[in-house]
Amino acid sequence: MGREDFSQAGYGVRFEWGTAGAKRLAPAVASLVIVDVLSFTTSVSVAVESGSRVFPYPWRDESATAFARQMDARLAVGRRAVTEASPWSLSPAALRRAPLAPRLVLPSPNGSAIAASAGGADIAAGSLRNATAVGQWLADRGHGTPEHPVGVIASGERWPDGTLRPALEDLLGAGAVITALRDRGGTALSPEAASAASAFVAAVDVGDAVASCSSGRELADGGYAEDVAIATELDACAVVPVLTHGAFVAAK
Repeated sequence: MGREDFSQAGYGVRFEWGTAGAKRLAPAVASLVIVDVLSFTTSVSVAVESGSRVFPYPWRDESATAFARQMDARLAVGRRAVTEASPWSLSPAALRRAPLAPRLVLPSPNGSAIAASAGGADIAAGSLRNATAVGQWLADRGHGTPEHPVGVIASGERWPDGTLRPALEDLLGAGAVITALRDRGGTALSPEAASAASAFVAAVDVGDAVASCSSGRELADGGYAEDVAIATELDACAVVPVLTHGAFVAAK
């Protein structure tokens, strides 16, 4: 057996999947970008764009209610639990329609859980909506080189047994961020990162690919096609949400 590092050491731009991948890369990189296109990081981009501070939380349960109370924040509910009194949810479409919540707790078992468990790394929320802005922000900080590496994490989804389901939309979203960083000076892409970038570049119609993939069809079949449409607004957002003192806020 060879050494089991798996941190993609020596590369300036690295790519991994899920919570385990984030935990592996976080101690070895200068910045970590979490990508959860359907829908955590897309929802974060919509909420932060409107002026919210977004607190990630792994699960929507009684402890989330207590956490929201502690943070003096509104708690996002499940997509189907939206009411006039609780209009905030993981649905980016619902967040657009809801009144501004200056402080919002946004539970998610994928992207939010990764953000909550990634340790002390600098964390940004990336998506198809803000990929170019994230790439530019990283490049402006001098990140994306072997001396100051970046880790891009595709959140993925979950199979019924709780194991990671690699998701096309997150591969494409991560590839978009990696491509934007590479085009702005990111160097020495790991083979994993280069492959994610190639997947994004090769996609003839990213919006159609996301809408037609398993995750996109699941949302559309459930009545949330608008969420998919918002998630595929390629580079419509110039805001880079950065985790600061426990909440995502717009990078300065």
